[in-house]
Amino acid sequence: MRKLVIALFVLAALGLAAPPASAGPVLFEGLFYQDGATGALSAAPASWNLSGFDLLTGLGTITATATGLGLHSFGLFLDIEIDEAVNTFYNEYGTVAGAPGAGLEWEIDEPGYSFGDIYDNFVAGALDGTNGVPVGSPDDVSVALMWNVLLAADEKATLTWRISDIAPAGGFYLSQVDPDSGLEIYFQGDAEIRGDTVPDPGGTLLLLGLGLAACVRGLRR
Repeated sequence: MRKLVIALFVLAALGLAAPPASAGPVLFEGLFYQDGATGALSAAPASWNLSGFDLLTGLGTITATATGLGLHSFGLFLDIEIDEAVNTFYNEYGTVAGAPGAGLEWEIDEPGYSFGDIYDNFVAGALDGTNGVPVGSPDDVSVALMWNVLLAADEKATLTWRISDIAPAGGFYLSQVDPDSGLEIYFQGDAEIRGDTVPDPGGTLLLLGLGLAACVRGLRR
């Protein structure tokens, strides 16, 4: 109900008496989570790359880079409305395909305006791996995927989230379905860990210093 009131208020403020004829995905809210910090996706830190993501529709690809010794948690929360144009976002449901890989947490739920706990779980960095809006119990749908990666001092992780209206060929993914429009949105991602090839700045300066000292000694001779 709270979301419906907000949507109607925005429409009234913009003077949009009649909704658009076409229905499509609209990103109502997007959040990032990085090692205990969370905030609006549009204000994500520099470690996040949103160049391939549409902040209006919620579709596209997002990547983030984790570095530093220890455990890192990076998560993405999306509340996308497929039929926002006619305010029927409460008739959608979620599905789950496949099994998540090691270190991947997920959740589908009503975003917390009525009964869901996904928002609180996301902010706490602990998704519960359940679908709170399954087939037969439609409502407002939001989705979250969170990666937990353990890195060595010389490693970095590239984390990817893909949100598309084209079904993945396989693997683990979540989906958000709108039965009225027939549209479906798919959420999938992966994590890649590799050794960090960036040279250590301290070691580079040490080598440079030794080289200059050798040059000075040569000139004196």
